[in-house]
Amino acid sequence: MPPPLTILWRDARFVAVAKPAGLLMHRSPIAERVEDFLMQRLRDQLRRHVYLIHRLDRPTSGVVLFALDPEAARAACAHWEERTVEKSYLAVVRGWPAETGTIDYALAEEPGKPLQPAITHWRRLATAEIPVPVGRYAQARCALLEVRPETGRLHQIRKHFHHVSHHLIGDTTHGDGRHNRLFRERFGCRRLLLHAWRLALPHPLDGTPLELIAPPDAELAQLFDALGGSPGNGSGAGLRQDQGLAGWQASIPYGCV
Repeated sequence: MPPPLTILWRDARFVAVAKPAGLLMHRSPIAERVEDFLMQRLRDQLRRHVYLIHRLDRPTSGVVLFALDPEAARAACAHWEERTVEKSYLAVVRGWPAETGTIDYALAEEPGKPLQPAITHWRRLATAEIPVPVGRYAQARCALLEVRPETGRLHQIRKHFHHVSHHLIGDTTHGDGRHNRLFRERFGCRRLLLHAWRLALPHPLDGTPLELIAPPDAELAQLFDALGGSPGNGSGAGLRQDQGLAGWQASIPYGCV
């Protein structure tokens, strides 16, 4: 029996939950033998129907908003179609990107399909060095980013950071195998380090501002602690405090941890 989902917020027409990494959103032909889905778990937990508004990739954790009736679902989906939803992610990438940046690079949903505009913004929150050589570098570098996709293409964040050679750690499709292996062996990390931590939008029915935040789960928090430590405390990673804050978790904006 899986543990109950964390309810982040609920009113009479909507519910927001924290999706665990590795959990499919709903039944899919790509995983016919899988019987555990976020949507079904939430239905069982609430003992009522829920209606899909948006999606996260299977390996991504974080906040997901569901509607509790069809009318509410239609109203909420309009905000995604009109791009009036602010989406913010936390991502750990290889290397040290610039403090801020934008990736404007068109993507195809599938090979052979036409390219579609895709734009992703980032802000660097913290950096770390791991005293292990990777490739031609004497030490491995990684960074914690706040990522804001302006568009919503399939695997957009993962593909965009692959394009600029700052691959997401744990991405087995678009990532860098050497850094993925380092994180498995050094930190026991076998997941994609991408977390949907914030949604902000007008309430779909009454227009009041709505901000939904999913704090990093225990596995992410433990990793951030390890990366935010100093070489002398046994963690083997040294933090550079881009924002002058106490550690990686303290670097996350809006006090969401």
